[in-house]
Amino acid sequence: MELARATNRSVRLRNRSALLSRLFLDGPLTRQHLMRSTGLSQPAVSNVVADLIDEGLVAEAGAAESDGGRPGMMLRVASRYAHVVGVDVGETRIRVELFDFAMTLLSSVEYSLDPARTEPSAVAGHVLAGIDTVTTRARVSPADVLGVGIGVSGVVEQGVEAVVHAQALGWGRVPLERLIRAGTDLPLHIDNGANTLGQAEMWFGAGRGARHAVFALVGSGVGAAVVTDGAAYRGASSSAGEWGHTTLVYGGRSCRCGARGCLEAYVGAEAIIDRYREARGGRAVPGADEESQLAALVEAAAESPTARRVLDETAGYLGAGVANLINLFNPERVVLGGWAAMALGDLLPAVREAAGRQALRQPYEQASIELCRLGVDAVALGAATLPIARLLAAGGVRPGRADRRTRKGAPLH
Repeated sequence: MELARATNRSVRLRNRSALLSRLFLDGPLTRQHLMRSTGLSQPAVSNVVADLIDEGLVAEAGAAESDGGRPGMMLRVASRYAHVVGVDVGETRIRVELFDFAMTLLSSVEYSLDPARTEPSAVAGHVLAGIDTVTTRARVSPADVLGVGIGVSGVVEQGVEAVVHAQALGWGRVPLERLIRAGTDLPLHIDNGANTLGQAEMWFGAGRGARHAVFALVGSGVGAAVVTDGAAYRGASSSAGEWGHTTLVYGGRSCRCGARGCLEAYVGAEAIIDRYREARGGRAVPGADEESQLAALVEAAAESPTARRVLDETAGYLGAGVANLINLFNPERVVLGGWAAMALGDLLPAVREAAGRQALRQPYEQASIELCRLGVDAVALGAATLPIARLLAAGGVRPGRADRRTRKGAPLH
């Protein structure tokens, strides 16, 4: 009897997860659409949808257009069911954003960071201040926040508490989750920023529909997220994807990680600006920060042969790095994201051409190379999906909350 109950509950939660995930990613949909896309029977779909509506997770969204028969009712996730916070901890700024359950942006705030002063305690303080600011502005109670997702530079070692190894920042086994948790009771989910960017693009952007993809994050630093057969590849200790610290030129330029010739030492924003400064004979690059300096370089390229040469070289280096990804992982798509990649978007044709010269012909011809579609918000948006992904996998059952219908002995579907 107990085994049968456990099996029925497992089936019911699996069905809830399948239907809720489909509505979240592709809704609004009718019950008929849900039956076709999940393979579930009409009674199973009807019963689970009724539960999800009763619990406030799903809402009706009007009648579908009729093709001659009786129109079905459209269903969508209920935007007010919960809120989530997404945080992008970059190397030059921290972005904190609040979303509703339909991933509509409600409030955001940014804090500038001095790259030379990225103490973990200061970063944690900005994150906590940002959470308070966005929830206060949107008049959202902490009780209505499902969780906080945080995308951060460096290797995130998961465990009882997430710790961060960011060699370029001087962080070694930093207990970032503990530092943030000291100021909030909200559930925390921490991951590498390239991984959160990749999840956002897989769910909502340039990665939709792909089973094998690589998402490259190009900002001050450089990283990548690898998706194979629809699942993220993380490696033995979650450090897979440190693409920026693969060797491009043996014995080449010094990298912030302490090695020489890393890809990041040629195509990271800091490195591009440094190469431009060297090409200008040591003269400072105009601009108060990396973003304005990189923008000045791009603008100068229209008239300056020196600036044009630096950008052309950058496209070649980046193309070679992309070719390595294609040769190693045989993806359907390579998606370039991050603020620096967006600023260098006009180089995409040259990057494709350079990748074609360096990659093996057959895997190159199978791959598309694209810019991310979600812009500079991709890391924070993807971070905000971390608590939602947990909820979807659990069939909409929030941690710490008993299932009311199961508790009453309602039938399991």
